[in-house]
Amino acid sequence: MQIEPRGRVIMLSLQIGVEERGAVLLVRLVGELDHHTAEELRTQVENKLVQHEVRHIVLNLEQLSFMDSSGLGVILGRYKQVKAVGGEMVVCAISPAVKRLFELSGLFKIIRLEESEQYALQTLGVA
Repeated sequence: MQIEPRGRVIMLSLQIGVEERGAVLLVRLVGELDHHTAEELRTQVENKLVQHEVRHIVLNLEQLSFMDSSGLGVILGRYKQVKAVGGEMVVCAISPAVKRLFELSGLFKIIRLEESEQYALQTLGVA
């Protein structure tokens, strides 16, 4: 739950699972990534990137049912962060609706897509 400046209560509809595996940060998203939840994701991932020796990010989006431009912006920003340290971002197990958004936005031109989380982790040497 989050309270806006005007006192309105917003139910956050995104669950964020974050797990470190060596130099890889595994992020599992469940629910909706929109302008209400994007900042929480950005904060959690940035904190892990700054505090730990993380170079790569694997995003498991199998349970992500919705994403808007705010979500795309957060993902693109984290992509730039890992790219700056010679890392890579990999998306895996993506839901059809979110996959279409990635295709339309052109993100698959810079972010690799893998079918499964296990395979994505293997390609980065941590499975």
